[in-house]
Amino acid sequence: MRLIDSHCHIDLEPFADDRREVLVEAKRQSVSDIIVPAVTAARWRDLQVLTSSEPAEPSDQPLLHAAYGLHPVFTPEHHPDDLIELERFLQTADVVAVGECGLDFFIPDYDSETQMRYFTAQLDLAVQYQLPVIIHARKALDLVLRELRKRPGLRGVIHSFSGSLQQAEQLIDLGFNLGFGGPVTYTRALKLRMLVAELPLSALLIETDAPDQPDASHHGERNQPAWLPEIASCIAGLRGITVESVAEATSENAKLLFNLS
Repeated sequence: MRLIDSHCHIDLEPFADDRREVLVEAKRQSVSDIIVPAVTAARWRDLQVLTSSEPAEPSDQPLLHAAYGLHPVFTPEHHPDDLIELERFLQTADVVAVGECGLDFFIPDYDSETQMRYFTAQLDLAVQYQLPVIIHARKALDLVLRELRKRPGLRGVIHSFSGSLQQAEQLIDLGFNLGFGGPVTYTRALKLRMLVAELPLSALLIETDAPDQPDASHHGERNQPAWLPEIASCIAGLRGITVESVAEATSENAKLLFNLS
């Protein structure tokens, strides 16, 4: 069985002391690949080193794949020159996507105009370099949809999707995938559980978002990619299919989206 974690911040500080051990355990749990989206320009160089230092298969660790972007929650840390540097990374680095980018209007009094400027610039770079985008969207899906419709042919994933069925269907019609992780395992997440049960399996990706958003059985703990099988198992149960079917479909979806071998 092959599982692909489509969104994991294994490069961040919470994994500094035991990153290798975490990755080895992930591989033991059938996680073959991990997409690692950067959140600020300050992380890009370290992420490039981390992903380029991974040995070729066979390996006792999953393969790591870099995405470079500017996350909306960290907008105060971004600088306009970061967009110039981002384009340089897209030209020269081994990259599978632009992101994590997006819009976050959940935080009160956040600078929506600046967020939008960075977001649309990153969408335009993704179009220019024919790369998918990894999008973070909280309280902003309608605006995200508006910008995506302006860029037909752009593909990507809405990470940790939490919108409505109608929004999900509109995104799928645009060629986007939807990422689901730990939140779907909570029994009170009725809307999310309905979505993963009803949406086309061909549109779904699974993710951990580690170190954040652990599943219900690890509530309050540091999340890690080795727990991805629990998300796959939950989705399988909600859909009434085998976990192998979920693994096969979501891995194929990730391979196609991110152009993985």
